[in-house]
Order: sequence, then structure tokens, then C-alpha cells
Amino acid sequence: MTTKPSPDRPAVAVLTGPTGVGKTALAIRLAQELGAHIVNADSLQVYRELDIGTAKPTWEERALVPHHLLDVVFPDQDFDAAAYYRLGRQVLADLHQQGIHPLVVGGTGLYIRVLLHGICDDGVQDETARQQLQEELQAQGLPALYDRLCRLDPATAARLHPHDTFRILRALEVIAAGGRKLSEQQQAHRFADRPYRPLVIALNRPREELYARIEARVAAMLAQGLVAEVQDLRRRYPADLKPMQSLGYRHVSAYLDGRLAWDEMVAQLQRDTRRYAKRQLTWFRADPTVQWLAPDQVDQAIALLSHFFASSLQPPR
Repeated sequence: MTTKPSPDRPAVAVLTGPTGVGKTALAIRLAQELGAHIVNADSLQVYRELDIGTAKPTWEERALVPHHLLDVVFPDQDFDAAAYYRLGRQVLADLHQQGIHPLVVGGTGLYIRVLLHGICDDGVQDETARQQLQEELQAQGLPALYDRLCRLDPATAARLHPHDTFRILRALEVIAAGGRKLSEQQQAHRFADRPYRPLVIALNRPREELYARIEARVAAMLAQGLVAEVQDLRRRYPADLKPMQSLGYRHVSAYLDGRLAWDEMVAQLQRDTRRYAKRQLTWFRADPTVQWLAPDQVDQAIALLSHFFASSLQPPR
């Protein structure tokens, strides 16, 4: 039976929203106002050396408020939702033990879900299926494998980006190993682990305003040296690593390899970032408990969080 959150459970606040909406600036303001620590919930900001392309908080911003779960692993080290769940739960436990309010900040919906509600562990490990899928990836390409996943598990495919090699292969491995589809397992699990009393605030802007900010962000990243960052990473890491296939990094790699001209690279990066923001919004809108605010509604956000944390049994010191 699924348990319900109750007032005696530790309070965890979340600030989320699509990429480029303005989470970082508001999060720092809120954390300063409320004496909270920021806990990263961005699946790329956990990687060291991926700074510009992930819009990671600057060192100056980090000096204003303590941050957790940034720069956790190197790009060639494995990291997934299960690893985030383990580390995140430990961070929250440590903060609650110290009487410090946690403010989870980021746009990776899956990371937020497993942190608050537990993880669905499929338990499948099939080296033979994994090796065969790797061979098929080399022979057929990722689009063919993504099409296969669309046929075999359309619900899982719908929430994955067609370029998400790691998760596409993982979903196909589970099916090939004879297990249930990931979507069926998650439906059965229903993320019923509810140890916290959460408040989730999502930020949004009018679509045209958000898209304009995304285009400006892409231009700013390139001006700040994203190409040089990718060049440096490619000298030391394989280009097919999971983080190197993410937004920005794969686009710049295509430019460096001569597969895209500069203007094409910029246009595709802007387009794909807009599409990613749209998928993020779809994910967050599926949760009826989310409270939506505009980034300039600072007073409302402070009031919401102040009231929420005031009802916690462990106020900050």
C-alpha cells in the first residue's frame, strides 16, 4: 500500500523548470533568504569539466550559497539515476541532520522523481544482450535502435531523446533479457517510496520569451568558449561517452568533425534546446502537485518556501 506524506517527514523543497528559464539566479536568491543549501538536480552538472555547456553555476555563484552534487564524477565515469538517488538521499539526510533546509534545483525530472519517491530497479544485467546491442549500434546506427524501442516499448521511447544512446540501449537490454518493459515496471512501482514532505515549484515564461532566452544562452555559451571546452574534452575522452553526446557537446563535436557548418551547428543547437525545454515542460505538467511561478515572482516564492519550511519539525540553526 502506498504511504502518504505526513507533516513529521523531513521537508524538501524543489525549484525546477525548463532549461534557460532562470532557475540558478532565483535559487541563489531563495537560498540566501532562507538559509538553505542548494542540491543539484541536473544530470549533466554532476560531471566535472563540463562547465560552459551545462550552464553550471559559476564559482562566484557557488561562493554565495553552499552547493551539493556538482562535479561528482569525471566524464568517463558511470553515473545514472540510481547513483543520483544514492548520493542525493545521503545529502538530504546530512542536511536534515544538521537542521539545514535543502533546496533541490535542476531540470532533470527523472532525478527529482527518484530523489523524492524512490527508484524503480529493474535488476536486469545481461552482458550478452548488452554486447549484441553495442554491435548493432555500430552496424545499424542509433536511429534504427530507437525505432526498435518505439515499436517494443513506445511509452519508454516517448520520454527518451532519440540521441540518448545510454538509456535507449538500457531499455532494449531489459527487453532482450526477457524482463518486462521499463514502462511496465515503472507503472507497477509507481515510485511509492515517500520519505519526504515535498514542495515542488516550477518556473515558466511565455514561450517566445523562453525561446529567445534559449537562443541568447546558446550564443553566450559559444562566446564563453564552448568550442574550446569541447576541444579540450575530446583530447582526453572518447567522443561517444554519454555526457559527450548531450546537448551542446555533440553539436560542437559535429562542427569540429566537419559534419556541420558553424551556422548549421548554432541553428541545430538552438532548435534541439527548444525541443528539450518543451519535453521538460511536458514532464513537469504531468505532476498535478507542482506549483507554477514566473521567475520574477520572487516574493511569492519566498513566501511559499518560508511557510513550507516553517512547518518543518527541524528548523535551520
